[in-house]
Amino acid sequence: MSVNPRRVIAELKELRELTGDENGAQRVAWTATWRKARAWFESKLVGLPVEHHYDAAGNHWVTLPGASQWSLVIGSHLDSVPNGGWLDGCLGMMAALEILRGFAGEFDGHPPITIRVVDWADEEGARFGRSLLGSSAFAGTDSIAADRVRADKDGILLEDALRSCGVEIDRFPEARRERDGVAAYIELHIEQGPVLEARDLPLGVVLGTKGVERHSVTFFGQEAHSGSTPMKVRRDALASAAKLALEIRDIAGRHEDAVCTMGSVKTFPGIVTAVVGRCETTLDMRDLDADILAEMYREARGASERFAAEEKCTVEWSRIWSIEPVPFHPMMIEFCDAAIVETAGISQQLPSGPLHDAAEVARAGVPVVMMFVQSLGSISHNKIENSKEEHLELAVTAFDLLARKAVRWIQEVQPDD
Repeated sequence: MSVNPRRVIAELKELRELTGDENGAQRVAWTATWRKARAWFESKLVGLPVEHHYDAAGNHWVTLPGASQWSLVIGSHLDSVPNGGWLDGCLGMMAALEILRGFAGEFDGHPPITIRVVDWADEEGARFGRSLLGSSAFAGTDSIAADRVRADKDGILLEDALRSCGVEIDRFPEARRERDGVAAYIELHIEQGPVLEARDLPLGVVLGTKGVERHSVTFFGQEAHSGSTPMKVRRDALASAAKLALEIRDIAGRHEDAVCTMGSVKTFPGIVTAVVGRCETTLDMRDLDADILAEMYREARGASERFAAEEKCTVEWSRIWSIEPVPFHPMMIEFCDAAIVETAGISQQLPSGPLHDAAEVARAGVPVVMMFVQSLGSISHNKIENSKEEHLELAVTAFDLLARKAVRWIQEVQPDD
Protein backbone atom coordinates (compact mmCIF):
# COMPACT_ATOMS: atom_id res chain seq x y z
CA MET A 1 0.00 0.00 0.00
CA SER A 2 1.35 3.42 -0.98
CA VAL A 3 -0.70 5.34 1.61
CA ASN A 4 -0.75 5.28 5.40
CA PRO A 5 -4.34 5.73 6.64
CA ARG A 6 -3.22 5.86 10.27
CA ARG A 7 -1.03 8.88 9.49
CA VAL A 8 -4.05 10.66 8.00
CA ILE A 9 -6.05 10.10 11.20
CA ALA A 10 -3.13 11.21 13.37
CA GLU A 11 -2.73 14.43 11.38
CA LEU A 12 -6.46 15.12 11.60
CA LYS A 13 -6.22 14.86 15.37
CA GLU A 14 -3.16 17.11 15.32
CA LEU A 15 -5.11 19.73 13.36
CA ARG A 16 -8.03 19.41 15.77
CA GLU A 17 -5.78 20.18 18.71
CA LEU A 18 -4.16 23.12 16.92
CA THR A 19 -7.26 24.90 15.63
CA GLY A 20 -10.12 23.78 17.87
CA ASP A 21 -11.31 24.35 21.41
CA GLU A 22 -13.85 22.79 23.77
CA ASN A 23 -16.62 23.89 21.39
CA GLY A 24 -15.14 22.35 18.24
CA ALA A 25 -13.23 23.48 15.15
CA GLN A 26 -12.77 27.24 14.69
CA ARG A 27 -11.21 27.41 11.21
CA VAL A 28 -13.64 29.99 9.80
CA ALA A 29 -12.34 31.31 6.47
CA TRP A 30 -10.55 34.67 6.43
CA THR A 31 -9.71 34.47 10.15
CA ALA A 32 -6.43 34.05 12.00
CA THR A 33 -7.25 30.46 12.99
CA TRP A 34 -7.90 29.50 9.37
CA ARG A 35 -4.60 31.04 8.32
CA LYS A 36 -2.93 29.10 11.14
CA ALA A 37 -4.39 25.87 9.74
CA ARG A 38 -3.11 26.69 6.28
CA ALA A 39 0.38 27.41 7.61
CA TRP A 40 0.30 24.06 9.42
CA PHE A 41 -0.68 22.35 6.17
CA GLU A 42 2.20 24.07 4.38
CA SER A 43 4.57 22.64 6.99
CA LYS A 44 3.50 19.16 5.90
CA LEU A 45 4.86 19.85 2.41
CA VAL A 46 8.47 20.20 3.57
CA GLY A 47 10.67 17.64 1.83
CA LEU A 48 8.16 16.80 -0.89
CA PRO A 49 9.12 17.49 -4.55
CA VAL A 50 6.23 19.90 -5.03
CA GLU A 51 5.49 23.50 -5.96
CA HIS A 52 2.74 25.31 -4.10
CA HIS A 53 1.09 28.70 -4.44
CA TYR A 54 -2.12 30.61 -3.73
CA ASP A 55 -4.21 31.69 -6.71
CA ALA A 56 -6.08 34.98 -7.14
CA ALA A 57 -9.08 33.71 -5.17
CA GLY A 58 -7.03 32.40 -2.25
CA ASN A 59 -7.16 28.73 -3.24
CA HIS A 60 -3.99 26.84 -2.24
CA TRP A 61 -2.51 24.65 -5.02
CA VAL A 62 0.13 21.98 -4.44
CA THR A 63 1.60 20.46 -7.62
CA LEU A 64 3.64 17.29 -8.09
CA PRO A 65 4.81 17.57 -11.73
CA GLY A 66 4.47 14.43 -13.82
CA ALA A 67 5.56 13.11 -17.19
CA SER A 68 2.39 14.61 -18.68
CA GLN A 69 0.99 18.11 -18.31
CA TRP A 70 -2.48 16.59 -17.80
CA SER A 71 -3.39 16.55 -14.15
CA LEU A 72 -5.57 14.76 -11.64
CA VAL A 73 -6.76 17.28 -9.03
CA ILE A 74 -7.61 16.05 -5.54
CA GLY A 75 -9.33 18.66 -3.43
CA SER A 76 -11.33 19.68 -0.40
CA HIS A 77 -11.19 22.51 2.17
CA LEU A 78 -9.59 23.32 5.51
CA ASP A 79 -12.10 25.99 6.57
CA SER A 80 -14.88 25.08 8.98
CA VAL A 81 -18.05 26.51 10.41
CA PRO A 82 -17.80 27.97 13.93
CA ASN A 83 -17.83 25.16 16.50
CA GLY A 84 -17.48 22.65 13.69
CA GLY A 85 -16.40 19.02 13.53
CA TRP A 86 -12.97 17.45 13.16
CA LEU A 87 -13.60 15.79 9.78
CA ASP A 88 -15.71 18.11 7.61
CA GLY A 89 -13.48 19.23 4.74
CA CYS A 90 -10.14 18.48 6.36
CA LEU A 91 -10.53 14.70 5.96
CA GLY A 92 -10.45 15.24 2.21
CA MET A 93 -7.43 17.52 2.47
CA MET A 94 -5.31 15.16 4.55
CA ALA A 95 -6.28 12.16 2.43
CA ALA A 96 -5.32 14.15 -0.68
CA LEU A 97 -1.94 15.00 0.81
CA GLU A 98 -1.36 11.35 1.71
CA ILE A 99 -2.13 10.25 -1.85
CA LEU A 100 0.25 12.88 -3.21
CA ARG A 101 2.94 11.52 -0.87
CA GLY A 102 2.28 8.06 -2.23
CA PHE A 103 2.71 9.11 -5.85
CA ALA A 104 5.85 11.06 -4.97
CA GLY A 105 7.42 8.07 -3.26
CA GLU A 106 6.35 5.40 -5.71
CA PHE A 107 7.48 7.23 -8.84
CA ASP A 108 10.58 8.92 -7.39
CA GLY A 109 8.84 12.27 -7.48
CA HIS A 110 7.82 12.03 -11.14
CA PRO A 111 4.45 10.27 -11.67
CA PRO A 112 3.05 9.49 -15.15
CA ILE A 113 0.72 12.51 -15.00
CA THR A 114 0.73 15.62 -12.83
CA ILE A 115 -0.93 15.28 -9.41
CA ARG A 116 -2.37 18.43 -7.85
CA VAL A 117 -3.93 19.01 -4.44
CA VAL A 118 -6.15 22.04 -3.82
CA ASP A 119 -7.47 23.57 -0.61
CA TRP A 120 -10.45 25.62 -1.76
CA ALA A 121 -10.92 28.96 -0.01
CA ASP A 122 -14.13 29.52 1.95
CA GLU A 123 -16.14 26.43 1.04
CA GLU A 124 -18.42 26.86 4.04
CA GLY A 125 -19.40 30.52 3.61
CA ALA A 126 -19.73 30.59 7.39
CA ARG A 127 -18.70 34.20 7.95
CA PHE A 128 -20.27 36.00 4.99
CA GLY A 129 -22.94 33.56 3.75
CA ARG A 130 -21.33 32.90 0.35
CA SER A 131 -20.49 29.20 0.06
CA LEU A 132 -18.04 27.75 -2.51
CA LEU A 133 -16.33 31.11 -2.92
CA GLY A 134 -12.91 29.92 -4.11
CA SER A 135 -14.13 27.06 -6.28
CA SER A 136 -16.67 29.32 -7.99
CA ALA A 137 -13.81 31.64 -8.99
CA PHE A 138 -12.02 28.61 -10.48
CA ALA A 139 -15.18 27.60 -12.35
CA GLY A 140 -15.96 31.10 -13.60
CA THR A 141 -19.28 31.22 -11.74
CA ASP A 142 -18.21 33.87 -9.23
CA SER A 143 -20.55 36.76 -8.37
CA ILE A 144 -18.15 39.55 -7.52
CA ALA A 145 -20.58 42.47 -7.57
CA ALA A 146 -22.96 40.79 -5.12
CA ASP A 147 -20.24 39.30 -2.95
CA ARG A 148 -17.98 42.30 -2.39
CA VAL A 149 -20.63 44.06 -0.27
CA ARG A 150 -21.48 41.07 1.93
CA ALA A 151 -20.82 41.85 5.59
CA ASP A 152 -20.28 39.67 8.64
CA LYS A 153 -22.07 40.09 11.98
CA ASP A 154 -19.58 42.81 12.94
CA GLY A 155 -20.17 44.82 9.77
CA ILE A 156 -16.82 43.89 8.15
CA LEU A 157 -17.14 43.63 4.39
CA LEU A 158 -16.09 40.47 2.58
CA GLU A 159 -13.93 42.54 0.25
CA ASP A 160 -12.01 43.97 3.21
CA ALA A 161 -11.62 40.59 4.91
CA LEU A 162 -10.18 39.12 1.72
CA ARG A 163 -7.79 42.04 1.33
CA SER A 164 -6.49 41.49 4.87
CA CYS A 165 -5.51 37.99 3.69
CA GLY A 166 -3.84 39.28 0.52
CA VAL A 167 -6.73 38.51 -1.82
CA GLU A 168 -8.32 41.13 -4.11
CA ILE A 169 -11.85 40.19 -5.11
CA ASP A 170 -11.58 41.95 -8.48
CA ARG A 171 -8.82 39.51 -9.47
CA PHE A 172 -11.00 36.43 -8.96
CA PRO A 173 -11.26 35.73 -12.72
CA GLU A 174 -7.52 35.06 -12.78
CA ALA A 175 -8.18 31.86 -10.78
CA ARG A 176 -9.58 30.29 -13.95
CA ARG A 177 -6.01 29.86 -15.16
CA GLU A 178 -5.70 26.90 -12.80
CA ARG A 179 -8.07 24.95 -15.07
CA ASP A 180 -5.32 24.47 -17.67
CA GLY A 181 -4.50 20.80 -18.02
CA VAL A 182 -7.05 19.56 -15.47
CA ALA A 183 -8.32 16.19 -16.71
CA ALA A 184 -10.30 14.98 -13.67
CA TYR A 185 -11.16 15.89 -10.08
CA ILE A 186 -11.91 13.69 -7.05
CA GLU A 187 -12.97 14.59 -3.51
CA LEU A 188 -13.42 12.62 -0.28
CA HIS A 189 -15.90 13.83 2.33
CA ILE A 190 -17.96 12.63 5.24
CA GLU A 191 -21.56 11.97 4.25
CA GLN A 192 -23.16 14.34 6.80
CA GLY A 193 -26.34 12.31 6.37
CA PRO A 194 -28.02 9.03 7.46
CA VAL A 195 -27.95 6.80 4.38
CA LEU A 196 -24.69 4.88 4.87
CA GLU A 197 -25.17 4.40 8.62
CA ALA A 198 -28.75 3.22 8.15
CA ARG A 199 -27.53 0.57 5.69
CA ASP A 200 -24.46 -0.29 7.78
CA LEU A 201 -22.10 0.60 4.92
CA PRO A 202 -18.77 2.40 5.37
CA LEU A 203 -18.45 4.08 1.96
CA GLY A 204 -20.57 5.41 -0.87
CA VAL A 205 -20.18 6.95 -4.31
CA VAL A 206 -21.85 10.32 -4.89
CA LEU A 207 -23.97 10.63 -8.03
CA GLY A 208 -23.99 14.41 -7.92
CA THR A 209 -25.09 17.36 -5.82
CA LYS A 210 -28.72 18.33 -5.56
CA GLY A 211 -29.97 21.49 -7.16
CA VAL A 212 -31.17 24.22 -4.82
CA GLU A 213 -34.05 26.67 -5.02
CA ARG A 214 -33.78 29.16 -2.15
CA HIS A 215 -36.42 31.88 -1.73
CA SER A 216 -37.78 34.39 0.71
CA VAL A 217 -41.56 34.09 1.03
CA THR A 218 -43.36 36.99 2.70
CA PHE A 219 -47.02 36.90 3.73
CA PHE A 220 -48.89 40.18 4.25
CA GLY A 221 -51.96 40.40 6.46
CA GLN A 222 -53.22 43.05 8.86
CA GLU A 223 -51.81 43.96 12.26
CA ALA A 224 -54.59 44.04 14.82
CA HIS A 225 -55.15 43.87 18.57
CA SER A 226 -55.05 40.27 19.79
CA GLY A 227 -57.73 40.89 22.39
CA SER A 228 -60.34 42.77 20.40
CA THR A 229 -60.08 41.22 16.91
CA PRO A 230 -62.53 38.32 16.34
CA MET A 231 -61.00 35.15 14.91
CA LYS A 232 -63.26 35.17 11.83
CA VAL A 233 -62.10 38.58 10.63
CA ARG A 234 -58.39 38.22 11.25
CA ARG A 235 -55.86 38.46 8.43
CA ASP A 236 -53.11 36.53 10.16
CA ALA A 237 -49.94 36.36 8.06
CA LEU A 238 -48.39 33.79 10.41
CA ALA A 239 -51.30 31.41 9.88
CA SER A 240 -50.58 31.39 6.14
CA ALA A 241 -46.90 30.72 6.75
CA ALA A 242 -47.65 27.95 9.23
CA LYS A 243 -49.79 26.14 6.69
CA LEU A 244 -46.98 26.35 4.13
CA ALA A 245 -44.45 25.05 6.65
CA LEU A 246 -46.52 21.89 7.02
CA GLU A 247 -47.36 21.58 3.32
CA ILE A 248 -43.74 21.51 2.17
CA ARG A 249 -43.28 18.24 4.07
CA ASP A 250 -45.83 16.59 1.80
CA ILE A 251 -44.37 18.28 -1.29
CA ALA A 252 -40.93 16.83 -0.58
CA GLY A 253 -42.34 13.51 0.60
CA ARG A 254 -43.70 12.71 -2.83
CA HIS A 255 -40.13 12.29 -4.10
CA GLU A 256 -37.55 9.84 -2.73
CA ASP A 257 -34.55 12.12 -2.18
CA ALA A 258 -36.16 15.57 -2.18
CA VAL A 259 -36.01 17.90 0.82
CA CYS A 260 -37.79 21.17 1.65
CA THR A 261 -36.97 23.36 4.62
CA MET A 262 -38.52 26.51 6.02
CA GLY A 263 -35.51 27.60 8.04
CA SER A 264 -36.42 31.10 9.15
CA VAL A 265 -39.65 32.79 10.28
CA LYS A 266 -39.86 36.42 11.38
CA THR A 267 -43.10 38.06 12.47
CA PHE A 268 -44.07 41.72 12.63
CA PRO A 269 -44.83 43.50 14.86
CA GLY A 270 -43.67 40.43 16.79
CA ILE A 271 -45.39 41.14 20.09
CA VAL A 272 -47.70 38.96 22.13
CA THR A 273 -50.66 41.36 21.94
CA ALA A 274 -50.85 41.77 18.15
CA VAL A 275 -52.06 39.64 15.24
CA VAL A 276 -49.15 39.17 12.82
CA GLY A 277 -49.38 41.64 9.96
CA ARG A 278 -46.26 40.51 8.10
CA CYS A 279 -44.46 37.18 8.20
CA GLU A 280 -41.10 36.77 6.46
CA THR A 281 -39.94 33.20 5.84
CA THR A 282 -37.21 31.42 3.92
CA LEU A 283 -37.67 28.25 1.88
CA ASP A 284 -34.90 25.91 0.73
CA MET A 285 -35.76 23.09 -1.73
CA ARG A 286 -33.31 20.47 -3.06
CA ASP A 287 -33.29 17.51 -5.44
CA LEU A 288 -30.91 15.90 -7.91
CA ASP A 289 -33.56 15.96 -10.66
CA ALA A 290 -34.09 19.40 -12.23
CA ASP A 291 -37.67 18.55 -13.27
CA ILE A 292 -38.61 17.47 -9.74
CA LEU A 293 -37.02 20.61 -8.31
CA ALA A 294 -39.04 22.78 -10.71
CA GLU A 295 -42.19 20.85 -9.85
CA MET A 296 -41.64 21.36 -6.11
CA TYR A 297 -41.14 25.09 -6.67
CA ARG A 298 -44.42 25.34 -8.59
CA GLU A 299 -46.28 23.34 -5.94
CA ALA A 300 -44.90 25.38 -3.06
CA ARG A 301 -45.68 28.65 -4.78
CA GLY A 302 -49.21 27.53 -5.59
CA ALA A 303 -49.74 26.35 -2.02
CA SER A 304 -48.53 29.67 -0.61
CA GLU A 305 -51.03 31.56 -2.76
CA ARG A 306 -53.83 29.21 -1.73
CA PHE A 307 -53.07 29.55 1.98
CA ALA A 308 -52.73 33.33 1.69
CA ALA A 309 -56.18 33.50 0.13
CA GLU A 310 -57.64 31.28 2.85
CA GLU A 311 -56.34 33.68 5.50
CA LYS A 312 -57.35 36.81 3.53
CA CYS A 313 -53.67 37.66 3.05
CA THR A 314 -51.29 38.16 0.13
CA VAL A 315 -47.87 36.64 -0.57
CA GLU A 316 -44.71 37.70 -2.39
CA TRP A 317 -41.74 35.53 -3.46
CA SER A 318 -38.15 36.65 -3.99
CA ARG A 319 -35.36 34.34 -5.13
CA ILE A 320 -32.37 34.36 -2.75
CA TRP A 321 -30.14 31.98 -4.67
CA SER A 322 -30.35 28.89 -6.83
CA ILE A 323 -28.06 26.34 -8.42
CA GLU A 324 -28.97 23.62 -10.88
CA PRO A 325 -28.46 19.93 -10.02
CA VAL A 326 -24.91 18.86 -10.87
CA PRO A 327 -24.61 15.19 -11.90
CA PHE A 328 -21.10 13.75 -11.72
CA HIS A 329 -19.22 12.04 -14.55
CA PRO A 330 -20.49 8.49 -15.37
CA MET A 331 -17.02 7.00 -15.89
CA MET A 332 -15.67 8.59 -12.71
CA ILE A 333 -18.70 7.23 -10.82
CA GLU A 334 -17.86 3.78 -12.21
CA PHE A 335 -14.25 4.09 -11.03
CA CYS A 336 -15.34 5.21 -7.56
CA ASP A 337 -17.88 2.43 -7.26
CA ALA A 338 -15.26 -0.16 -8.25
CA ALA A 339 -12.68 1.24 -5.82
CA ILE A 340 -15.17 1.00 -2.94
CA VAL A 341 -16.21 -2.55 -3.82
CA GLU A 342 -12.57 -3.65 -4.09
CA THR A 343 -11.84 -2.13 -0.68
CA ALA A 344 -15.01 -2.65 1.38
CA GLY A 345 -16.81 -5.38 -0.55
CA ILE A 346 -19.97 -3.38 -1.22
CA SER A 347 -20.82 0.14 -2.38
CA GLN A 348 -23.81 2.47 -2.22
CA GLN A 349 -24.75 5.18 -4.72
CA LEU A 350 -26.39 8.30 -3.33
CA PRO A 351 -26.86 12.00 -4.10
CA SER A 352 -25.45 14.78 -1.94
CA GLY A 353 -27.86 17.22 -0.37
CA PRO A 354 -25.12 19.51 0.96
CA LEU A 355 -23.19 21.54 -1.59
CA HIS A 356 -19.51 20.80 -2.23
CA ASP A 357 -16.66 22.36 -4.21
CA ALA A 358 -16.83 19.33 -6.52
CA ALA A 359 -20.07 20.74 -7.94
CA GLU A 360 -18.38 23.97 -9.00
CA VAL A 361 -15.50 22.02 -10.57
CA ALA A 362 -18.02 19.92 -12.50
CA ARG A 363 -19.72 23.11 -13.73
CA ALA A 364 -16.38 24.02 -15.31
CA GLY A 365 -16.64 20.91 -17.48
CA VAL A 366 -14.18 18.76 -15.53
CA PRO A 367 -14.98 15.03 -15.01
CA VAL A 368 -15.73 14.79 -11.28
CA VAL A 369 -16.72 12.29 -8.63
CA MET A 370 -16.95 12.30 -4.82
CA MET A 371 -16.60 9.50 -2.28
CA PHE A 372 -18.51 9.57 1.01
CA VAL A 373 -17.59 7.89 4.29
CA GLN A 374 -20.25 7.07 6.86
CA SER A 375 -21.13 9.72 9.45
CA LEU A 376 -22.22 8.64 12.91
CA GLY A 377 -25.66 9.87 13.82
CA SER A 378 -25.82 12.08 10.70
CA ILE A 379 -24.22 14.82 12.79
CA SER A 380 -22.01 17.43 11.13
CA HIS A 381 -21.24 21.13 11.66
CA ASN A 382 -21.03 20.19 15.33
CA LYS A 383 -18.21 19.33 17.71
CA ILE A 384 -19.60 15.79 18.15
CA GLU A 385 -19.27 15.08 14.42
CA ASN A 386 -17.57 11.67 14.06
CA SER A 387 -16.90 8.61 11.93
CA LYS A 388 -15.48 5.25 12.95
CA GLU A 389 -11.72 5.20 12.57
CA GLU A 390 -11.86 1.85 10.76
CA HIS A 391 -14.17 3.49 8.22
CA LEU A 392 -11.77 6.41 7.82
CA GLU A 393 -8.96 3.95 7.14
CA LEU A 394 -11.07 2.19 4.50
CA ALA A 395 -11.90 5.57 2.97
CA VAL A 396 -8.26 6.57 2.56
CA THR A 397 -7.43 3.19 1.01
CA ALA A 398 -10.38 3.27 -1.40
CA PHE A 399 -9.74 6.91 -2.27
CA ASP A 400 -6.14 6.08 -3.19
CA LEU A 401 -7.41 3.26 -5.40
CA LEU A 402 -9.84 5.69 -7.06
CA ALA A 403 -6.97 8.12 -7.72
CA ARG A 404 -4.98 5.38 -9.44
CA LYS A 405 -7.90 4.34 -11.59
CA ALA A 406 -8.37 7.99 -12.59
CA VAL A 407 -4.67 8.35 -13.45
CA ARG A 408 -4.77 5.31 -15.73
CA TRP A 409 -7.89 6.63 -17.42
CA ILE A 410 -6.34 10.06 -17.97
CA GLN A 411 -3.29 8.39 -19.55
CA GLU A 412 -5.59 6.53 -21.95
CA VAL A 413 -7.91 9.36 -22.99
CA GLN A 414 -5.58 12.38 -23.09
CA PRO A 415 -3.06 12.87 -25.91
CA ASP A 416 0.65 12.67 -25.16
CA ASP A 417 2.48 15.96 -24.67
